[in-house]
Amino acid sequence: MFKTVLSHTSAACLWCALTLALLVGSVLADAATAEPTQYPLTLENCGQKVVIDQAPKRVVSLGQAQTEILYALGLGDRMVATAVWFSPVAKPYEAVNAKVKRLADNDPSFEAVVGQEPDLVVAMYEWHIGPNGIVGKRDRFDAVKVPVYVSPTDCIGKDNTGAGDGVRTEPYSMDQLYQNIQEYGAIFDVADRAETLIASLKQREADALREVAGLQAKNISMMMWFSSKDIKGDAFLAGKNGVPAYIMSKLSARNIITTNEEWPLVGWETVAANDPDVLILVRMDRRRFPADDLDAKLNFLATDPVASQLSAVRNKRIVVVDVGSTRPGMDAIDGIEAIAKAVHGFGLAN
Repeated sequence: MFKTVLSHTSAACLWCALTLALLVGSVLADAATAEPTQYPLTLENCGQKVVIDQAPKRVVSLGQAQTEILYALGLGDRMVATAVWFSPVAKPYEAVNAKVKRLADNDPSFEAVVGQEPDLVVAMYEWHIGPNGIVGKRDRFDAVKVPVYVSPTDCIGKDNTGAGDGVRTEPYSMDQLYQNIQEYGAIFDVADRAETLIASLKQREADALREVAGLQAKNISMMMWFSSKDIKGDAFLAGKNGVPAYIMSKLSARNIITTNEEWPLVGWETVAANDPDVLILVRMDRRRFPADDLDAKLNFLATDPVASQLSAVRNKRIVVVDVGSTRPGMDAIDGIEAIAKAVHGFGLAN
């Protein structure tokens, strides 16, 4: 029905490979001289003190993005269980993930987590472990002497004291993710691996942005549609400070949504009034709401009297990204690559 451009794209070129090799080689040289972690290690994490007595050997990870970072750092053998999944594990980690117990696709119980006898629990979101943690508050884990680490991507410049996904008070930056990776490097005494991973992600982002350098002077507008409780009702669209907004800003595009909420509900009349140049649709395996289904989204855009008249729909400027691109993890780079390639293909960056 629509021509869409899928995520998980990559551009291979000799120059990029050589540049990355030099960059990674430099990082490895620096890491080789780094001192090993001295335990006990004390970290300030989301406003709380976390003490790690030794490199963890039994880790429970709540959140797909955090799990995949640990896999990327070669720490799959330290994982005893995971939970909170939106989509299949990234292909490079399928083999290691198959050996790790999955407690739940969504939210596990506190008892299920501590029943794995972990020496560290990591979480992607404070709404799992935090002020209103539905798995457990920090003091509950403290009572059973299990240290907890929550990704700084979910608490730096973000207010999670209310209900729901929280409100970002400052724009998201990949620097928060790089802090997350560096702190895992310290916690597990694998600083060299952490710096190599960060170098690789930075290089991929730089390569993708070169493809759309021409967007800077064009004031292109975008919108990202996550889902809807009712396919014909208001839509959960990306707010101005989250990961999708970061992606749009790096692409020199303007997000039509300007509220602080992570995923505000917005009516299609408001979307039509702003008429974005590009629509970004999120694909996921989750089926909590009708619009979780990508085909349902596409059918709505083709048949709804308001949405079908959007210029992005009429001109077939629709990009599909995997759900991982919407959250603060390594997949955000996949989102930048996919949207950059699509925009280039639409001729908007020329």
